Amino acid sequence: MTNDQLTAIILAGGKSTRMGRDKALIPIEDVPMLQRICEIAEACTEQVYVVTPWPERYQDLLPPKSQFLQEVLLPDETGKESKTHGPLVGFSQGLTQVTTDWVLLLACDLPNLQVEVLQEWIAGLEQVPEEAIAALVYRNNRWEPLCGFYRRRCLPELNKYIEQGGRSFQEWLKQYPVQALPLLDSEMLFNFNSMI
Repeated sequence: MTNDQLTAIILAGGKSTRMGRDKALIPIEDVPMLQRICEIAEACTEQVYVVTPWPERYQDLLPPKSQFLQEVLLPDETGKESKTHGPLVGFSQGLTQVTTDWVLLLACDLPNLQVEVLQEWIAGLEQVPEEAIAALVYRNNRWEPLCGFYRRRCLPELNKYIEQGGRSFQEWLKQYPVQALPLLDSEMLFNFNSMI
């Protein structure tokens, strides 16, 4: 699979309430986390979208191939400033802009993300069975939804689930075949919430 057959979506819409500060801005080796994740994504694909309600907050961090997609409130969320709708909705909004068959979805708070592992996974996507809607790591009896691959064609089912009030990646993924990805180093999927 070549770089132009894959799109990356990076989610930067969380309130970071458990962390107490914006995770996307925390420096790792003097590079803000969001910028680092964008640079890793750009090493894997030509098209990188950052889905966030606050593009102005991060505008100085984006490398050349990355661009913002403005995350918007759903019709039933107006006036609920204190509540975000979570990563599943941000993903669905980003997915509407994608034209490639596969999407790499990443959270903005993966300090140990390794481009080599992502590239190995990408090389194996052609072997993923046609019926699988995603290729994700499975550990601790759950899928790791914010560092993995989804087929663009899952969008109609995803939107239907969201319209019915669903917000859980785990519950949504339970309804479909998902291919498990190999993970030799579990530290790669460490995120800042794990520290709290």
